[in-house]
Amino acid sequence: MSPAAAKSTAKTASLAKTASLKVKASSRPGSRMALEVAIPGERSQASYEAAVAKLSRSVKLPGFRQGKVPKAVLLQQIGPLRIRATALEDLVDEACRDALAQETVAAIGRPELSEGFDVVLERFAPGSDLTITLELDVEPTPKLKTTKGLKAEAEGVNYDPAKVDELIEQSRKQMAALVPVEGRPAQAADVAVLSFSGTYLDTKEAISGGSSDAMEVELEEGRMIPGFVEGVIGMAIGDNKTIECEFPESYPQEESAGRKASFEISLKELKARELPALDDAFAQQASDKASLAELRTDLEARLKDDSERRAKTNRHDALLNALVEELEVELPETLVQQEIRNLIEQTAGQIAQQGMDVKKLFTPDLVRSLMDTSRPEAEQRLKRSLALKALASAEKIEVDAKDLEAKIKEVSRGISKEGNIDPERLRLAVADDLLQEKLLDWLEANSTITEKAPANRLESQPSISA
Repeated sequence: MSPAAAKSTAKTASLAKTASLKVKASSRPGSRMALEVAIPGERSQASYEAAVAKLSRSVKLPGFRQGKVPKAVLLQQIGPLRIRATALEDLVDEACRDALAQETVAAIGRPELSEGFDVVLERFAPGSDLTITLELDVEPTPKLKTTKGLKAEAEGVNYDPAKVDELIEQSRKQMAALVPVEGRPAQAADVAVLSFSGTYLDTKEAISGGSSDAMEVELEEGRMIPGFVEGVIGMAIGDNKTIECEFPESYPQEESAGRKASFEISLKELKARELPALDDAFAQQASDKASLAELRTDLEARLKDDSERRAKTNRHDALLNALVEELEVELPETLVQQEIRNLIEQTAGQIAQQGMDVKKLFTPDLVRSLMDTSRPEAEQRLKRSLALKALASAEKIEVDAKDLEAKIKEVSRGISKEGNIDPERLRLAVADDLLQEKLLDWLEANSTITEKAPANRLESQPSISA
């Protein structure tokens, strides 16, 4: 391209910039917006001339210096379609930026041509006006039907003093010494050293993994399949016995689930746990406390704190569920997909912390499956976040600047200097946490919560040495 042609192209592009777009915005379902953008001919012509200049600089042809390929030769070599496509790509990108700025749209995700690129390309003529329709996800506008007087039912969590003795007994058991037993048969809570071999009753086949020459088995309910431990209790050292058991329907190995089996068992050794004395020496060995009394007091305080924390979590979960019921919002697919990815990344991080190879485990099929199964949780998390955002707006609830600075200092003291934490990201995270806490406290003060009976499930408890 000659210097004169390049100068002309630059002038055309400059003039085209002054040609404003006509933009008409309209709402679409799913928190989406359509922008009908009328692009004047000056812009389409400028984009075409710029595409010619760009391609002439990139194309190498024998007999021509790079960047000096005449337009006619360029058209002959790469074809008018490629030039028009390059021009349209740049034109649409530029129109997107200008239209979003002109309409001040809170866009999330990348705008898309509603007709598709190929359809628009067919009717794109450089120098002529062009109207395109862009569709994009926008920030949702959450609203609450009501904020006060919500009713929620939360599962109660009560402090149980008996848990103190349970934790102490668990620790004593962990510290117990195993001593040989002679002169009596096996009984519950013993540790038996067994040799055994198992076969299925229906086929007489050997059970895969169902044999051992010397396995230590704790004679406690649930340690083995139903009937096995019960069959060992009462045996004496040297005894041989045949017992029949049945694998549970929920047994992890499908081959064995629900099938009856026979085991030939020989009791080789028998051991019993010798528990340490329940005294100050035990407390010192099991914890950092100087006496058993101090250990009990510490466990009581921690169990009470744990109960209060779990009860508060239950109340807040119930209140958030009630608040979401009052929420009116359309979730943009962009945010849903982003939240799904966050959930999968969290799962991958937890698996990596356990020392497993995430790359091998997370096959494309598994990722697709996780994206499907994670969607309900992702949508619920988004709704909770948007409901709290709407509550903050409706009730004008904000974080006090002094509280924020104090919390940042507190958190910063617990972070290693080598952590390279971005101060701005830290501030935003702390502000979000403080605002959520303030919103939930406000919600609890302005709602009615009734307590329901706790569900029968295992809850993690503080350990004696924590």
